[in-house]
Amino acid sequence: MTITLFVTMLTIGAGITSLLTEAIKKFYTNAGKDYSANIVALINAIVVGCGGTAILYMLNSIPWTVNNIICIFLMGVAVWIASMIGYDKIIQLLKQIADVTPNKEESEGNNDGKN
Repeated sequence: MTITLFVTMLTIGAGITSLLTEAIKKFYTNAGKDYSANIVALINAIVVGCGGTAILYMLNSIPWTVNNIICIFLMGVAVWIASMIGYDKIIQLLKQIADVTPNKEESEGNNDGKN
């Protein structure tokens, strides 16, 4: 597996896993059931990362060598970590942007002396 292929699969897998995790969390919340977000993300990452890499190998006729099988499992772990870090940081950024409000003094005093 090349570095370019790994990074591409990681990016796509992390995005899909984050979206799928959020959909499952909403489903559990609406159903009133308890869940662990980390476990849901782990299961999704294993399915998306390992399954997606295995499908890619089959579609591109990549041989099933020991190194490529190890890469399948490493992709599952990498997608899990990337999806957890990526989602948490995006939500944190959006909350910080929402909390930022311009000061009343700055908006009132920012007329540059032109009255």
